[in-house]
Amino acid sequence: MAYLIDGSNFIGFSSPRSLKDPQAKYSLVSRLLIFQSLKKTRVLLVFDGTPDLNLIGETFQKKNFSIIFPPFGTNADETIKKIISKQTDLRRFFVVSSDHEIKKFAKSKKATPLSSKEFNRELQTALKEHRKSLEIEKKVTSLSPLEINQWLDIFKDEK
Repeated sequence: MAYLIDGSNFIGFSSPRSLKDPQAKYSLVSRLLIFQSLKKTRVLLVFDGTPDLNLIGETFQKKNFSIIFPPFGTNADETIKKIISKQTDLRRFFVVSSDHEIKKFAKSKKATPLSSKEFNRELQTALKEHRKSLEIEKKVTSLSPLEINQWLDIFKDEK
């Protein structure tokens, strides 16, 4: 299973005022890294514009997670179409965009188009489950007898 995400389009849907804010990209990337690890799926995230040097390093280029910026002179839509065209098995290949042309192209190639709204719902559900699992995993730790004695020794000398 793989998700090809039109990043700028998704940011425009989820927080329209954030389109010009570079932090919006970082926020989306961090949420998608969690999503990718929870779903054990591949994520290809395509952004419009000039490559952000903070997003193209090894930190974000992993086996199942890639951030892609279009080559000079092209845009994200063209890059997304090329990626779709190169795929050999599109049965479980989801293309996330609210751009009608992209969705139509994905469908014509037998990929599954998802609107930004549909994917946002899926993303929020996954993140909510992640937060719940973190709450469950929180462990109450108590001090060992040795640690208690060490603290007692420290504080008894301060009189």
